[in-house]
Amino acid sequence: MISKNKYDEIREDSITGRYVSLDHVMPFYMNKLKNDAIEVLGKSVEERLIHCVTMGSGPIKILMWSQMHGNESTTTKAVLDLLNYLKTDQPNAKLIRSTCTLKILPILNPDGAHAYTRVNANQIDLNRDAQDRSQPESLILRTLFDSFQPDYCFNLHDQRTIFNVGKSSKPATVSFLAPAFNEVRSINDNRRKSMQLIVAMNQQLQKLIPGQVGRYDDSFNANCVGDTFQMQGVSTILFEAGHFKEDYKREKTRAYIFQAVLMALHTVSESNLEEFSSDDYFEIPENQKLFFDVLIRNANKVNTKYTNDIGVLFKETLVNEEIQFIAHIEKMGDLSNFFGHKNYDCTLEKDCIELKKSDLWKSI
Repeated sequence: MISKNKYDEIREDSITGRYVSLDHVMPFYMNKLKNDAIEVLGKSVEERLIHCVTMGSGPIKILMWSQMHGNESTTTKAVLDLLNYLKTDQPNAKLIRSTCTLKILPILNPDGAHAYTRVNANQIDLNRDAQDRSQPESLILRTLFDSFQPDYCFNLHDQRTIFNVGKSSKPATVSFLAPAFNEVRSINDNRRKSMQLIVAMNQQLQKLIPGQVGRYDDSFNANCVGDTFQMQGVSTILFEAGHFKEDYKREKTRAYIFQAVLMALHTVSESNLEEFSSDDYFEIPENQKLFFDVLIRNANKVNTKYTNDIGVLFKETLVNEEIQFIAHIEKMGDLSNFFGHKNYDCTLEKDCIELKKSDLWKSI
């Protein structure tokens, strides 16, 4: 883990917010990377370039990719921060470069990134295309996987604001998964290594965001890329960047993802994986879906057309290359078992006054 001051020095400030497209990242490629560090692997459906960055020259091979879902950009920002760090003369950066060879695809789905959609230009979810490989983006990733023959794969994603950790009222700011490789979710050596790396990252993150790390559902799906790569005998980890309080642009979460990836690389580089017990993986609470962006309790006190509570979620909408968060009512009724990132209780006068004055109340 590096200090906040050190992180602020290497953070890629040219890329911020939720909307991150190839157009935003190209200046980073041109200005920050040497020509021999980056190559074009192919083109997307709409013929946007898909790049791969190579860093390091060590024997441990790690493949990572981000924005497989085009509207999941937090990990892309963290990857650019990581590349800045790995170019420094910091001892840990030099160790990683000497022990590892990293191949990183910062934006696997540039068409989806441009349109801010989960799917690609053919409306295909690339993370359900691992077997058919019907899309050019899927073929590019699999071809690189086959030729590179990595020891580890890092599958980098964002998750929605709805997730909490276990039964707690804490948001799942970062979640992990060691994907299953069969229906009964067995544990072999490769999956065990994935679990051990997750335990190492969790131990570090608990120092930064205690109680805000979750474990993603491990239901097996052979069409998912992570499950498929685990089936191929390669230790694979799913990273999910989630919500931190009042961080809808996910600038704080990007720092936690950076710290997590760095810890994983450090653990592999130091060859100290066996210091972490795979049993502790199951001590990480599994995610639940108990959050709303806004929870309005006793809304009938403000307007009798509502029966009780209102759960509001924000829809992320691309408008003039900015992401706007459009509120809509997701659920109404007794929501006493749910949590809100923002809460109003209409039995309290101050909450009623604040709510009535808000743009949110007018919009729903």
